[in-house]
Amino acid sequence: MGARTVLMLASAAIILVLGCVHLLYTFFGPKLLPRDPGVIASMKATTLVITKETSVWNAWIGFNASHSMAAILFGLVFGYLALVHPALLFGSTYLQLVGLCMLLGFLVLGWLYWFSAPFVGIAVALGCYVASIVLGRLG
Repeated sequence: MGARTVLMLASAAIILVLGCVHLLYTFFGPKLLPRDPGVIASMKATTLVITKETSVWNAWIGFNASHSMAAILFGLVFGYLALVHPALLFGSTYLQLVGLCMLLGFLVLGWLYWFSAPFVGIAVALGCYVASIVLGRLG
């Protein structure tokens, strides 16, 4: 297994772990809950302007879960491709750009809206990803 594959696997694994932890935190424990219980009550009692079919609370849970699923999908797909189909991954500019855009998008969101732990994890994953692609292009 070459360095490009190891770096791609590291990138995928970091995002996969972040996604799995986020999904667990979405449904179990207080980590993603507002500190003020009154905020939760307000979120449950308030609907969105777009529809009265869901509450802000249900949207919050759904957004967090789908966000987690996107990270998990990234980790599983890019990890799989690096291990099982490296020629496809490292030979496809399209796949490389899709992965790069996804990680850059996560990085920007992390910088603007999240906190330091996921931001640092995403930055490391992005560094591994870029190094992997550069090595793949050189070799």
